[in-house]
Amino acid sequence: MATDPVAVDGTAGGQMILVRYFAAARAAAGCPEEKIAAATLDDLVATIGARHGQRLTTVIGACSFLIDGVANHDRRAALPAGATVDVLPPFAGG
Repeated sequence: MATDPVAVDGTAGGQMILVRYFAAARAAAGCPEEKIAAATLDDLVATIGARHGQRLTTVIGACSFLIDGVANHDRRAALPAGATVDVLPPFAGG
């Protein structure tokens, strides 16, 4: 179930982004997805860390991020309007 949107303080032009959590990130966030206002991935990471606490912040440190299905390595790049960001912790298995 998605939760209410959260605005990012001081973010000019922050747009609502759908954040989807997987595996350990989902467990740490306590929800499968939510909408967050953010202009960049850095803004988004800071907001979800502040919102969900140290457990999620720790998990995020090892996560990869997909923006609209594409891997992102530039956390300062602007997020597209209406983007979906997948938070993917490392997966184990074989």
